[in-house]
Amino acid sequence: MNFRTILSSLTGRAALAAGGGRRAVVGAPSATFARGYEGAGGGRRWRGFGGAGLPPLAAQIAQRGTLAQRARHLVQNNALACAGVEAWVSALVGTGIKPQSTHPDPTTRAALNAAWERWTDAADADGLSDAYGQQGLAARRMVIDGEAFAALSHATDGALRIRLMDADQIDGALHRDLGDGARVVSGIELDAAGRRAAFHVYRERPGLPLGGALDTLRLPAADVAHLFSPVVAGQLRGVSWFAPVMVKLADLDSAMDAQLMRQKVAALLAGFVIDPDGTAGGFEGERDGAGNLEGGLEPGTLKVLAPGQDIRFSDPAKVGAEVISFLTVSAREIAAGLGVPYETMTGDLSGVNYSSIRTGLVAFRRRVEALQHHVLVFQHCRPIWRRFVTAEVLSGRLAAPGFERDPEPFLAARWITPRTEWVDPAKDVGAEIAAIGAGLMSRREVVAARGYDLEALDAEIAADNARAATLGLSFGGTAAPSSSEEAA
Repeated sequence: MNFRTILSSLTGRAALAAGGGRRAVVGAPSATFARGYEGAGGGRRWRGFGGAGLPPLAAQIAQRGTLAQRARHLVQNNALACAGVEAWVSALVGTGIKPQSTHPDPTTRAALNAAWERWTDAADADGLSDAYGQQGLAARRMVIDGEAFAALSHATDGALRIRLMDADQIDGALHRDLGDGARVVSGIELDAAGRRAAFHVYRERPGLPLGGALDTLRLPAADVAHLFSPVVAGQLRGVSWFAPVMVKLADLDSAMDAQLMRQKVAALLAGFVIDPDGTAGGFEGERDGAGNLEGGLEPGTLKVLAPGQDIRFSDPAKVGAEVISFLTVSAREIAAGLGVPYETMTGDLSGVNYSSIRTGLVAFRRRVEALQHHVLVFQHCRPIWRRFVTAEVLSGRLAAPGFERDPEPFLAARWITPRTEWVDPAKDVGAEIAAIGAGLMSRREVVAARGYDLEALDAEIAADNARAATLGLSFGGTAAPSSSEEAA
């Protein structure tokens, strides 16, 4: 049997296995089997299911804008949505993701780090924040809109400037065939090899009351940092992180409003006087057009009813435990879909203990760490650092002998993420000390996890110890020798 015959036989068996309905099993004429995957079956359980639709890339391009608009509305008007965004921004960026040069020469390394810290205050082309604040704003737009853009330009002295752009500033409706395999898809120009060549950007930010809002510019891809979390191979534009929970957030918002109205109605206690002869004896007030008595009762008032009269009060429905439980479950589902711990998003710590909150935070921080290094650092921070170093060297502000021959040692950096606080620092520090003592981890690893650079920390400790020795101070039970003791 040749290869073609074997392939034909396997293809026929695969087609038989994937076919609809029931099929007889070879060798067992009386036996039958159903689909191997129930999720691919039919029947009444799948009626009305909206699973069939556009391929992922086409759906993202077609529906990205609508999702972003609705996400913005939810964040502006829904407390849970706003809290979810704040939780992500705080965890991803915090006070900033900082680079530390890894150049082998300590002097050059220190010069690069010092130059970066001096530059961060002037990084924003709009002058509204520093480089770390721009990281936070870019992360915020990535969560809400699904993506963020940063244009890299230079001032008159050659210094790098960063201008963040709204996702709508990239012409998402622009699709064009440029010939020879090149094309523009959703405002992003691709070359024949499928690499990003340029971005087609509106000259003015959308929404500003200025002329020329529809004029576009072609910015080379090297001058734009595009930040988004890809979920499909070949993805070009980002999708709002609220996409999985958008409908549930809107429904929960409506349910909360309904329960609030229910509480308001429940607070409107009303009394009804049953008066057989219509005299309503014992009650004062005016009658409306229908003859109903309009009046009220003051605290401590005693009223005498005539024979045959009765008074009844309304018994409005109250919000029961089942309603609170349902709303809580809905909020937990939304938090899970958004990817943040329920307690972080809602501030509800009533059902947690040390073990449960730690387990939840560990899983969340692993997710955060992956996004920090795979998305934020790779797409936003690293391009800006490399462009900054290149600009400083070419402008002559930074001495870099050998840069033209091999720039990589100057461009290499380690990224220090913000320090994260733990539930019980004493236990965590004890575990780290034990791991270092057993050779299972290094001090550098521990220090980096706390958001610091090891060299900078050691230098700071040495400076503190020298100062304490000079002043004759003693900390931690170890006396620092005074200058007179050293002289002796």
